[in-house]
Amino acid sequence: MAVGFTGLATLLPICGIRLGTMSAGIKVANRRDLVLFELNEGAQVAAVFTRNAFCAAPVILARQHLNCAQPRFLVINTGNANAGTGERGIADALAVCERVARLGGCASNQVLPFSTGVIGEPLPVTKIISGLEGAFSALNAEGWQDAAYGIMTTDTAPKGWSRCIEIGGKTVTITGIAKGSGMIRPDMATMLAYIATDAGIAAGFLQECLRDAVDQSFNRITVDGDMSTNDACVLVATGKSGARLETVTSAGYEAFREALHDVCTKLAQAVIKDGEGATKFITIQVDGGASSDECKRVAYTVAESPLVKTAFFGEDPNWGRLLAAIGRAGVVDLDINKVTVFLDDVCLVRDGGRFPDYREEHGKAVMKGSEPTVRIGLGRGANSTTVWTCDFSYDYIKINADYRS
Repeated sequence: MAVGFTGLATLLPICGIRLGTMSAGIKVANRRDLVLFELNEGAQVAAVFTRNAFCAAPVILARQHLNCAQPRFLVINTGNANAGTGERGIADALAVCERVARLGGCASNQVLPFSTGVIGEPLPVTKIISGLEGAFSALNAEGWQDAAYGIMTTDTAPKGWSRCIEIGGKTVTITGIAKGSGMIRPDMATMLAYIATDAGIAAGFLQECLRDAVDQSFNRITVDGDMSTNDACVLVATGKSGARLETVTSAGYEAFREALHDVCTKLAQAVIKDGEGATKFITIQVDGGASSDECKRVAYTVAESPLVKTAFFGEDPNWGRLLAAIGRAGVVDLDINKVTVFLDDVCLVRDGGRFPDYREEHGKAVMKGSEPTVRIGLGRGANSTTVWTCDFSYDYIKINADYRS
């Protein structure tokens, strides 16, 4: 079960967006697996996608469509990634877009397709197309909660968050949903995330807002170091609130930026808390780096070390594993005598070795908690970064060993 989950938050509707969720029987009968977003005329859309060279057919097509038309619909299926499927995969994704376009009265390049699930198997186009009429019939402004369930794969819980702020006397709402549990080391976004606001934001600036938020949230998480072929994160601005943001100097921008970052961070952290088989939500904080890049290298090396992750699962404060990971992170001319390592507020390492006052029982007490923090000081500069990860349990192996069963 996900670490520290208390249930799906209340998801506020976004004026200008309707959602419909349907069970198309793509992989499992009677499971919600097809989601449709309808966007108002004039809505602006920004997106970031996986950098995996074997990116899925819907990623290729969504990029193309976004570059040449203003989207009116997003269509998402689970149960099948439509990745590693060659030219047939492109044709299948396009067939889905064409069916949505006919039902929705728009051009096919105004439809952005997204898929998630098993890689290398043909997309069950007939099932998806058959389910689209039901998804259209289900379209409603309150459909966010059903959609949060509809995009899940190995997730054990739906993920969503909303925020409201005031800009120029007008209420602006931001709502987002995400899915992801394994194959998580995004280099752009999370496996799938959809965020919307009723603020008015031009497409170019909207893209800047998204990249800024993603860099500090979805690009700071890792479950297992594996980047998906299907990762995508979409930000839609409907403009229906009447509030408008043009540049970073616009009145209200800082409040909007903080709220967008909060929504993205909540979703990103929820992915880690629901990591496959996770029993710990672990924060890796690296300070004192000569550059932000070296801080990230250290943080990710520690976060993705199987030995570190299994030590956390076993609640064993084996701090030697932390040192080994820090030392192999590729930091040039690292002075180990300046490195400090803490578990929460318990100092483990200082002056090149074990801190004299450290006691094993203190470290073990931290490891028994469900949300420990590893704090690493490099003593090289003023840069810092934070990465969120989880432990590796027996269930992670079981889930992935049986993924296609």
